[in-house]
Amino acid sequence: MSEVEEQEKRPTEESTDDSEEEDSEEEPKLKYERLANGVSEILQKDAASCMTVHDKFLALGTHFGKVFLLDIQGNVTQKFDVSPVKINQISLDESGEHVGICSEDGKVQVFGLYTREGFHETFDCPIKVVALHPQFSKSNNKQFVTGGNKLLLYERNWLNRWKTSVLHEGEGTITNVKWRANLIAWANNVGVKIYDFSTKQRITNVLRDNTSLRPDMYPCSLCWKDNTTLIIGWGNAVKICVVKERDPMEMRDLPSRYVEIVSAFETEFFISGLAPLADQLVTLYYVKENSEQMEEEFRARPRLDIIQPLPESCEEISSDALTVRHYQENECRDYRLEHAEGESLFYIISPKDIVLAKERDQDDHIDWLLDKKKYEEALMAAEISHKNIKRHDVQKIGMSYINHLVEKGDYDTAARKCQKVLGKNMDLWENEVYRFKTIGQLKAISQYLPRGDLRLRPAIYEMILHEFLKTDYEGFATLIREWPGELYNNMTIVQAVDSHLKKDPKNSTLLTILAELYTYDQRYDRALEIYLKLRHKDVYQLIHKHNLFSSIEDKIVLLMDFDTEKAVDMLLDNEDKISTDRVVEELKDRPELLHVYLHKLFKRDHHKGQKYHERQISLYAEYDRPNLLPFLRDSTHCPLEKALEICQQRNFVEETVFLLSRMGNCRQALKMIMEELEDVDKAIEFAKEQDDAELWEDLISYSIDKPPFITGLLNNIGTHVDPIILIHRIKEGMEIPNLRDSLVKILQDYNLQILLREGCKKILVADSLSLLQKMHRTQMRGVRVDEENICESCHTAILPSDTAQQFSVVVFHCRHMFHRECLPSPGTIPGAQFCNICSAKRRGPGSGFPEIKK
Repeated sequence: MSEVEEQEKRPTEESTDDSEEEDSEEEPKLKYERLANGVSEILQKDAASCMTVHDKFLALGTHFGKVFLLDIQGNVTQKFDVSPVKINQISLDESGEHVGICSEDGKVQVFGLYTREGFHETFDCPIKVVALHPQFSKSNNKQFVTGGNKLLLYERNWLNRWKTSVLHEGEGTITNVKWRANLIAWANNVGVKIYDFSTKQRITNVLRDNTSLRPDMYPCSLCWKDNTTLIIGWGNAVKICVVKERDPMEMRDLPSRYVEIVSAFETEFFISGLAPLADQLVTLYYVKENSEQMEEEFRARPRLDIIQPLPESCEEISSDALTVRHYQENECRDYRLEHAEGESLFYIISPKDIVLAKERDQDDHIDWLLDKKKYEEALMAAEISHKNIKRHDVQKIGMSYINHLVEKGDYDTAARKCQKVLGKNMDLWENEVYRFKTIGQLKAISQYLPRGDLRLRPAIYEMILHEFLKTDYEGFATLIREWPGELYNNMTIVQAVDSHLKKDPKNSTLLTILAELYTYDQRYDRALEIYLKLRHKDVYQLIHKHNLFSSIEDKIVLLMDFDTEKAVDMLLDNEDKISTDRVVEELKDRPELLHVYLHKLFKRDHHKGQKYHERQISLYAEYDRPNLLPFLRDSTHCPLEKALEICQQRNFVEETVFLLSRMGNCRQALKMIMEELEDVDKAIEFAKEQDDAELWEDLISYSIDKPPFITGLLNNIGTHVDPIILIHRIKEGMEIPNLRDSLVKILQDYNLQILLREGCKKILVADSLSLLQKMHRTQMRGVRVDEENICESCHTAILPSDTAQQFSVVVFHCRHMFHRECLPSPGTIPGAQFCNICSAKRRGPGSGFPEIKK
C-alpha cells in the first residue's frame, strides 16, 4: 500500500506508519501528491469545505465563505468573497464558463466567469446543494437546481426572468445533487431520487439501507459514471443504478424510463466518496476504529481503494492508506472525492489537505520496478513503451541492469545483456570490455561482441584472443572459427600461436587453428601440410574449396592412407586436374591402393582405364578375388591369354572355366567343372549356357559311370536333351540314387509339356474362331449409299440424278464404291471383281497379277 506523507510529519504520525505496507511487493495502482502552492497558504488560515473539478481549473470553497479558482498545480487565479460562512457546494457547467455557489447562510449565486450575467438570491434556510444544467452556457438551457429543505428548479424565461418550480419537498434536507444530461439525481434523509428533465417526470426512488446512521454525519455520495449510470454510496452500502428505456407496450401511466440496480454490496468501511475508473470504482473510505480507541488523536487514516464491483459483492484491486493532515480530527462528512471527467485524476479533499491521486504511468511502473531491483522487467517495460516514457531512458535502465548483474557476480547474463543494451554504441562497448577485463571476465563477454558491419577496434578482439590463448585453447579455437578474420590482425595471431607451438609442438588444437589461420591468409600449402600431418577431415574440403589439386600431386599416397574412399572419389571426380596416369605413377609402389583406385575407375567407366586392365588382373587376383570374375566378364580389353595364365597359376577354377569358354575351349572348360569342381549342377548350367549338342554328349559320357551325376542329369536335361538317350545308356544293374523320383519328374515334365501344348492349341483355335466370326459379321453388315458418295474411278456421283433410271453399283468391303461399268473386266477368274485402289496398294508397282478379294 502507498502512503502520502506530510513534509513535516509529527511523531504521532510516524508511529502510525504500517511497515508491512511499505514493504509490500504488490505494485500500487495510484500515485499521490499534495496540491500545494496557493492551496497550502489557503488551508493554513482556512479550511476546505467543498471542491469541484473541471478539465481546465479547480474551484475550491472554504469554511470562511470564500471561493478560489485554481489552476491544476494549485495556484490561485481568482478569488470570490461569497459569504462569511461555509460554502456548501460549487457547481460548474461543462464549458467551465459558469459557476453556481451555495452557502450555509442561504446564499445562492450563479454567474458567468467571463460575462456579467448572474443570479443572486438569499434564502431563509441553509442551501446545501446547487447544480447547473450541464449545457448552462447555451441560451435555451439556463436552468439550475438548489436544495435545502426542498429541491427547487430555476428556469430563465424569454423575458429574462427566473421562474421557480418545486421538484421535491417533505423528506428532510437535500444533502447532495448531481445533474448529468437530462437526469437530475438528489439525496435526502429518505433515499435517492432521479428526475427526467426531458419528460418532467420522477422515475425512481432508491431507499437508504442503513437508517441508523445520521445522514448529516454520513452523507450520501453520488456520481454519474455516464449519461445513464448512477453510482450511490451511503454509509457502507454501494449501489450501481442504470437508467433504461421502458418498453412502449408496458408504459400505460408509468414513466418512459425506469431504473435497474445492477450491483449492490456492502463495504468494510464508511464511504466518503466515489468515482468511476473504467469498469472499476475508486472509493474513499472513512475508517472508524473500535470504541476503546476512539480518542481523537488515534482516529484512523482514510483509505482510497480501487474495487471491482460484482452483482452482489466486490473484489478489492488495491488499497492505500492516506496520511492527510489532521486526519485524527476529521469525520466521515469532512472528506470528499472529486474526479476529472475523461482523466484518471482523483482529488481527496479534507479540511486541511487536498491530495491528488493519479493512475500510475509507465514511468512510475518502471520506477517501482527499479526500486524493487526488478531490472529485467523494468528494461522490458521500457523497451515496449519507449515512445511513451518521459523520465527514463532504455539504455540507462539497461546499464543499471548490467551493473546490478556484475555486482551479483552473474557475469554471463551481464555479458548477454550487453548485446541488447549497448547496441551500436561502440564507446560503451569498449568501456564494458575493459571493465570485464579488469574483473577478469573477458571470456564471458567474448561471444557477444559486435562482429557484423559495426565493429570495435582490432586491438579489442586481439586482446581477448590473447587472453584465451593463455588459458583456454579450445575457447581460442571456437573464437577463431566464429569470428570473421577481418576483426583482427591475422599475422599477429599467427605469430602468437607459433610462439605457443614452440613450447608444445604436437598440440593438435593449436596446429588445427594455425592451419585455419593460414587458410584465411591464403597460405594454403602451409595449411594443407598441417591438415595432412594431423590427418584432419577438413583436408578434402580445403582442397576442393581452394582448388589445391596441383599441390597434392605428390601427396596422393598420404591422402589415401588417411581416407582411401574419400581420396579415390576426389581423384576420380577431378580427372581433368589430376590425370589417371599421374595417380597410377604415384601409386605404383602401393599396389593395394592402386587396386582400389583402378577398381573404382573401372566401375565408373569400363573403357577409361583400358590400358591398365592387364595390370588389374594380377591386382584383383592378389587383393580382391571376389571381383576378378565380374571384371573378366565386363572387360573387353583384358588379354585372355594373360588372364588364363594367371588364373591357372593360382588354380582359380571358376575364372579359368570362364576364360576357357570365352576362348572357345568349352569342352576343356566342362572337363574342369566335372573334374575339378565335381559340380554336376554347374556343369549342366554351363551346358545350357553354351547350348551345344557335343557338350551334352561329353557331359553324358562323363557322367554315365557316376550315379550321382546321372541323377542330376535326369532331373535337369528334360527340356534340352531327350531323356531316353540317357536312360538307354545307363548300364543294367547300376544303382542310381533317387531314380524313381527322377523318372517321375521326367514324366511330370513331359505331361506338363503336353498340357501346355494342348492349352496353347485351344487358345489358338478359340482366337481363330472369334476372329472369323467377327470378320463374317463385318462383311455381312450393310453399307449406306447416298448422293454424297462418288465413284472412285470416274469421280462422279455414285447414284444417278434420275432414280427411275436403271443403274448398277459395286461396293467393296473396304467401303470404296464404283459404277459397274467403271470396273475392269474380271480377268482370269470369271465373276471375280476387286477394288482397283486396295488391290494396287497390295500389289505394289510391277505386280502382274492382282490379288482378288472375295
